[in-house]
Amino acid sequence: MRLFFDDAQRTHAPARELHNGAFTAYAETPARIDAILRAIGPVEAPEDRGEAPILAVHTQAYAAFLKDAARLWRDAGREGDAIPYAFPVRGRRPLDLTRIDALIGAHSFDATTPITAEAWAASYGSAQSALAATHAVLDGERAAFALCRPPGHHAGADYCGGYCHLNTAAIAAQAARDAGIARVAILDIDYHHGNGTQDIFAGRGDVFYASVHADPKTDYPFYWGHADETGEGEGLGTTLNLPLPHGTRIEAFRAAQSTALDAIAAFDPGLLVVSFGADTWEGDPISHFALTTPNYAVLAADIAARGWPSVIVMEGGYAVDALGHNVASFLSGF
Repeated sequence: MRLFFDDAQRTHAPARELHNGAFTAYAETPARIDAILRAIGPVEAPEDRGEAPILAVHTQAYAAFLKDAARLWRDAGREGDAIPYAFPVRGRRPLDLTRIDALIGAHSFDATTPITAEAWAASYGSAQSALAATHAVLDGERAAFALCRPPGHHAGADYCGGYCHLNTAAIAAQAARDAGIARVAILDIDYHHGNGTQDIFAGRGDVFYASVHADPKTDYPFYWGHADETGEGEGLGTTLNLPLPHGTRIEAFRAAQSTALDAIAAFDPGLLVVSFGADTWEGDPISHFALTTPNYAVLAADIAARGWPSVIVMEGGYAVDALGHNVASFLSGF
C-alpha cells in the first residue's frame, strides 16, 4: 500500500482551543503525525495538483478566507490564533463583510478550530496527500493511505470546525468523480459524525455517505448525524447515519459497519473513500467508545473483503501514545 504525507502538514500548531467552557491545550497536535509515522514507516510526498480539486468542493470565498484570516486577525491588533466568537445561526445570507470577527464567524461553526498563519499550508498539504492517494488508486493500486493532518470531515464547502479546514474525504471523492468514476461511496468511521462531508454531498445522488459514529444526542457535532438524516433532493437515500451509544465495543461497531457496507454495496460504487478516525479507541481523551488496537485490523479486513478500490484518509485520534499502533493495525487489515 502506498502512503502519502506532506511535511507542511506539521506546521499548523494552535496553542489552545475552547473546549467544554474553558480554554485548553489544542488536542489536534503535530505530535500525532510523528506517532503515526513511527508506526507505519516511509511515506511519499504527494504531487502538487493545485487548487482546482480543492475548489471543486470548497468555495472560492472560503479558500480566500483561510489564506487571509490570520493576517486579518493580526492587522486587527489581536494576539494569538484567530478564534471566532459570533456565529450567524439564523438567516445566513451573502454579505460584504470585511472585519475579521464577522468573516471568521461566517466561515466557522465552533470555537475549537483556531486559524493559524500556517492553517492554509497545512490543510493544502493534507488535501494534496488525499489527492495523491486517490490518483494512486485510480492508477491501479487496490488501496492507498493519506496521512491527513489537519483532519477534514467536519469542514463544509464554506466553513471550518472540529479541527478541520479542508474536507479531504470530499476532495478525494470529487476527484474520483471528475476522473470518471460514476459512483463513489464514503465510509466514515471516526468517533464523531462527519457533518461537513454529509453537507457537501447531501443533495447529490452520485456520492453515497455512510457514517458510524457517536450518537449526536450526546456528542459533538450534535446538530448532524441523526438516523433520520438520509439526504435531500437528488441525494435522498444516499446518506446513512448509524449513531451508537457511549461504551460501544467491537461487536456493536462491527455490526453497524456491516450495515453500512451492505448499503454501500447496494449503491455499487466504483471507488470507496474511508474516513478513518482512531478516536474510537478505548483510551481516547475526548471520546467514549471502547475499541482496542487489534479491533482496527478486523474492521479494515471487513472493508477490504468487499473488494472496492479504497482511498483511506486519516481523521481523528487524540491518544498520541497509542495512535500510531492503532493506525498501523487498521492499515494491516488491508
